[in-house]
Amino acid sequence: MSDIKSRLKDSGLWRTDSFINGEWVKGDSRFDVNNPANREKVADVASVGAEGAKRAVKAAAAANLAWRKTSAFERSRIVNRWYELIMEHQDDLGIILAAEMGKPVKEAKGEVAYGAGFVQWAAEEARRVHGETLPVPTPGARGWTIRQPIGVVSCITPWNFPSAMITRKCGPALAVGCPVVIKPASETPLSALALAELADRAGFPKGVFNVVTGEAREIGPVLTGSEDVAMVAFTGSTAVGALLMEQAAKTIKRVALELGGNAPFIIMDDADLEKAADGLVQGKFRAAGQTCVSPNRVFVQEGVIDKLTELLKTRVAKLKLGDPFADGTDVGPLIHEEAVSRVAELVDNAVSKGAKVLTGGKSRVDDMGGAYFEPTLISGADHSMSLACNEIFGPVAALYPFKDEEEVIKLANDTPFGLAAYLYTRDSGRMHRISEGIDFGMVGVNAAMVGSPATPFGGMKQSGIGREGGKWAAEEFTELKFVLLGGVDQ
Repeated sequence: MSDIKSRLKDSGLWRTDSFINGEWVKGDSRFDVNNPANREKVADVASVGAEGAKRAVKAAAAANLAWRKTSAFERSRIVNRWYELIMEHQDDLGIILAAEMGKPVKEAKGEVAYGAGFVQWAAEEARRVHGETLPVPTPGARGWTIRQPIGVVSCITPWNFPSAMITRKCGPALAVGCPVVIKPASETPLSALALAELADRAGFPKGVFNVVTGEAREIGPVLTGSEDVAMVAFTGSTAVGALLMEQAAKTIKRVALELGGNAPFIIMDDADLEKAADGLVQGKFRAAGQTCVSPNRVFVQEGVIDKLTELLKTRVAKLKLGDPFADGTDVGPLIHEEAVSRVAELVDNAVSKGAKVLTGGKSRVDDMGGAYFEPTLISGADHSMSLACNEIFGPVAALYPFKDEEEVIKLANDTPFGLAAYLYTRDSGRMHRISEGIDFGMVGVNAAMVGSPATPFGGMKQSGIGREGGKWAAEEFTELKFVLLGGVDQ
C-alpha cells in the first residue's frame, strides 16, 4: 500500500472515516482507494451506507435552525477560517489529491488554491445577501424582499476535481446558512475527508458539515429523497444528473446541476495562432483532459489549419506523460484503466473513419503500470466520429476544419450540451457575433479558462441547471421571500 500519509506535514489530515455530526464514523465495511498511476492501494475508507446517510441528514436537519440564525458576520468568520486553513495546508491537500486522482502534484496544489478561492469569496458574500424595498399598489402599505437559506443541501461531487467541486458548492451554501451533507466520489474520498477535518478545526457547529462515504446506490437515494433535504447540488454526467433530478422531483427539491460538456474550441483565420495553440494545450491537457470544460472539438478555419496543426504537433509531442509526483510531469494518468480503454476506442473509431493520428494515440497501461494514455493530436475529424458526440475525458485533441462563421456556429451548436466554449479571433465583430450565436453558458474569447470565484459557472441545454460562483452562487442556496406590510398609515 502506498504510504502517502508519511509525506504529509500534518498527518491529522489523513482521514479514512466518514464525518457525521462532528464525529468520525467507521461504518460497517470498507472500500479501497487506489492510485491510478501505479495501481497501488492508497487507503481503505469507511462505507456507511444508507444508514450513515440518514444519520448525516438528521444531524444536518437538527443543526439547520441554529445555523441559519447565526449572524452573517459569524458565519463569514467561520467560513473564512476554513479558507485560511485550506491555504495553510495547500501542500498536504495537493499530495492527497494527486495520490487518489492522479493529477500532477503541482496541478493538484493549484486545484486546492482555485477551490479555496470560492470559499474566500463565499465568506465575503455571506455579508452581502441583500433584500430590496419594492413599490406596492396599496396606499399605506410597504413591500420588501428578504433572502433566506434554503435549508439542508446534499452535495454530490465527482472525482475529477475532488477538492474544488466541494468548496465551490459548500462555500456559498455554508456562508448563507445551509448545513451540508457531502457525498464524494468513491474514487477520491480522501480530499473530502481532509476538508472535513479542516472544517472541524475552523469551528463549524456539529451537524453543519458532514461527509458520507460509500456506495452511491445506497447513499444517493437518501440524499435525493429525504424530506429533510431541501436541495441537491451535483456535478457529474448528464445521465446521472437526470436520474438525481428525477429522484429529487418526488419531493420537489431544488436542484443545481453542473453536467457534461462538449466544448468547441474555435480558431478563426485572423487569430493569433501561437496564443491559440498555447491556449488549446493549456485547456485540453490539464487533468489529462478529464474536465467538463475541456476543449472537445477543435474547429480551425481552413486557411490556417495547416499552420496551426504544426504548432500543435510540436507542443503536444513535448508534453511529458508520467507519475504525478515525478518532476516535470505535464500529464498524469486517467482515473482508471476502464477510462483508458474508452479513450482508446474513441481514437480507434476516428482512425477507422479517416482521421489521422499526428502524435500519441496509444495506451501506455502495460509499459507504465498505470492508467496512462499518450497526449494525442488527431487531424481530419468530422461529426460522423464518436469523438464528436461524446465527451472525450482524455488527453486527445481532434481538429475539425470549417469554412466560415455560419458553418462553425452550426457545427458548434450541433450537440445537446452547452457548458463551455472557446473562441480565438482578433476581430471584435466576430467576437460578438460568434459568442452570441453559440449556445453555451460560458464563452472564453482568446482565453482558455472560464472559471473563477467571481464569475458565474454553469451551462445551457443538457449541461445543467443553475450557476456556481460570484453572487449567483449565494442566490442558488437561498429562497426569495416577499413581505407585504399593510396599515402603515393608520
